[in-house]
Amino acid sequence: MNYSDLLERIARWEDLHTEFKERLVHPDDVAPSLVALANTDGGQYIVGISKNRTFVGVDKPDEVSQTLDNIAANNCDPPITIIQEHIYPEDKPGHEAKPVIVINVPKGGMRPYSTNRGVYYIRTSSGRRQASKEELLRLFQAAESLYYDETPLIKLSLTDLDLNALDHYLETAGREQLKGNRQQLLVNWGLLHNGHPTVAGLLLFGREPQRHLPFAQINAARFPGSESSVEPTDRKDLTGRLLEVIDQAARFMDLHLKTPHEIRGFDPEPRPELPREALREAIVNAVAHRDYTVQSPVRLFIFDDRVEVHAPGKPPNTVDEGAMRFGVHVVRNPRIYSRLSEAGLVTGAGTGVPRMMRLVQEATGQDLGIRISHFETLIVLPRKAQ
Repeated sequence: MNYSDLLERIARWEDLHTEFKERLVHPDDVAPSLVALANTDGGQYIVGISKNRTFVGVDKPDEVSQTLDNIAANNCDPPITIIQEHIYPEDKPGHEAKPVIVINVPKGGMRPYSTNRGVYYIRTSSGRRQASKEELLRLFQAAESLYYDETPLIKLSLTDLDLNALDHYLETAGREQLKGNRQQLLVNWGLLHNGHPTVAGLLLFGREPQRHLPFAQINAARFPGSESSVEPTDRKDLTGRLLEVIDQAARFMDLHLKTPHEIRGFDPEPRPELPREALREAIVNAVAHRDYTVQSPVRLFIFDDRVEVHAPGKPPNTVDEGAMRFGVHVVRNPRIYSRLSEAGLVTGAGTGVPRMMRLVQEATGQDLGIRISHFETLIVLPRKAQ
């Protein structure tokens, strides 16, 4: 960063990536700022700028720099590697100049970071704050050290699971031999922990999943035309256990998508406008890979020209649209994914999106749409022109 860059940054003032201080304060105040930047998106902690945005500089800059290095190494857990720059004003003689110290904090590769007091912080547009439970879980999940679907729901017990539903699942999957000790099986599968159902256990085999996780559902709607701003002609909230929700979504799509028949030989043969395999893949991917820390439902919208499946959350571990199209596969909810896989609803790792792309292209002559925002992942399956 040079002097002109610094002046521009001062004019913009503090934001998600920038924090200013007039002077170095106590390590217990500096460490949370460094932790917050490292846990969020990286940025700069700048010392020597007053609250009225004037350049005051730092006395004894070498000592201050050494103190900052010590704070980053000893007051942050794990230690944060910082890069410091001294920026001198260009409008003062050299003997009068005192530098501003710019501490460059990278987006941490070992997130989540905490202070040496064990407190986790994140950066916001207006400062820093302690990470909420959900945000902390996302940070651990991004580091692949904890998966949210393994989280035990401590207010629930084994009685909140329907063991008959588990038996039906085992029969359908051809695993009847595992019925002998169902409680131990649930523990082995990560669906029960210390007597409490996990998020995955409740979603897969809970008696009333939406009573405890109300956002874990699919909101389905059929809109006339191509805009969601009009009143839908049909709308349903699809609830229950995950396998039931997936079946309900399939029935909703069957109801509103055309299935013409071709006569081959003596019998009419159904030719759905969009392959059921591609539609199922989109729905299963949404419930298997969505971010369950985001309190929002999966949304299934059917328009005249397309089908949209909105899944809360971005793909994990920096997977982007290009990576998805090439079949890069990162499992966000491994306990849920494993059970859907054993039920025959998901196939080999990384083949789902490329297969959807091929099936949609063959059926419609158009490309599968993928759009990723900070809050959701959207899959768009185009329909043939009617």
